[in-house]
Amino acid sequence: MKITILMGSPNRNGSTNILAESFAKGAEEAGHSVGIIDVTRMNINPCMGCVACGYEGPCVKKDDNDSVKSKLLFCDMVVFATPLYYYGMSAQLKTVVDRFCSYNSSLNSRHLKSALLAVAWNSDDWTFDALEAHYKALVRYINFEDMGMVLGTGCGTPSMTRRSKYPDEAYKLGRSL
Repeated sequence: MKITILMGSPNRNGSTNILAESFAKGAEEAGHSVGIIDVTRMNINPCMGCVACGYEGPCVKKDDNDSVKSKLLFCDMVVFATPLYYYGMSAQLKTVVDRFCSYNSSLNSRHLKSALLAVAWNSDDWTFDALEAHYKALVRYINFEDMGMVLGTGCGTPSMTRRSKYPDEAYKLGRSL
């Protein structure tokens, strides 16, 4: 299986990266190929809602989103990796998700598997409620098959994350595919 991780953390050495690398290691050990796309380093502009694409491209924006599109339309699974920013995914990852608009039908027909890897400083039992609801709505709307979520509370720093159970959970999720 070809897996594409959409890395939504601008902190290359942060907690989100720890979970993504753990997941990738497990998935590769299970025989899958994994590619990580760092969307935070790409030039991807927000969707304007102009619908010139007719929900099936081409988008009037000429930027790096075509690279993301080509990876997603030729993989079997997408993994959303993000820190929790004000109870949602990072703006960089959200911008990519919003641009799904221009290839909505093609993406929907792929029936991709998906997963969510997220980290937050907070440890409240409601910390991930909004992000989890958004992810589940996205899965339902785009016809993804959810393979699981690793929602790392108390992961405010890389050292906190390394000492937590979440890197192992991400590894096990990748390995279980």
